[in-house]
Amino acid sequence: MMPAMVFAAGLGTRMRPLTNDRPKAMVNVAGRPLIDYALDQVAGAAPIAVNLHHCAAPLRDHMAGRGLTLIEERHTLLETGGGLKNALPHLPGEAVLTTNSDSIWTGPTLRATLTGAWDPARMDVLMLMVPAERALGKGGRRFTLSEDGALSRNDEGLIATGAAITKSALVARDPREIFSLVDTWLARMPEGRLHGVIHPGRWADVGTPEAIPRAETLLERVP
Repeated sequence: MMPAMVFAAGLGTRMRPLTNDRPKAMVNVAGRPLIDYALDQVAGAAPIAVNLHHCAAPLRDHMAGRGLTLIEERHTLLETGGGLKNALPHLPGEAVLTTNSDSIWTGPTLRATLTGAWDPARMDVLMLMVPAERALGKGGRRFTLSEDGALSRNDEGLIATGAAITKSALVARDPREIFSLVDTWLARMPEGRLHGVIHPGRWADVGTPEAIPRAETLLERVP
């Protein structure tokens, strides 16, 4: 059983003014907070940790009683790498499934796709990718997927969704307190240890107020 972490500690700057009084993870899409969609995607992982920082109280109250491990970054926002490193004592095992809390998905869960393709003998990191034609929103970095699944940078290639499986040791040995998990991922590319798998459904980045109607339209298409 692989543990999971949902990143929900960001300031939600791009989502203002909706995040003036709440964390981005508590912004509603089709009547549900974004955090609930993220938790659906990692359901079945154990344990599941969620980090909190900006306007933490409503998010903490919303998740109370669900058996989640809530980790509040009270004084300093640690970014994704630092947040995961801080949470590792609560996430046993050799690898952790991670995702942001500002995405909407269709198709199989990201957990099913990532864990189904995970091979620790060949990979240190496995990133979840989506073709541009199945993505809504700004998207992340782009990559080309080789025949053996290794990733290389390509500005016209597959879009990185931000979800991944990462070997815990890569994060644990980083001397920094505050750092991006993307740095850890890209560092494994020259060794051929950064791999990708294509999500068979659709994906929407929900980082701005303007993205909410697009994501709701995507959900309306789901049977």
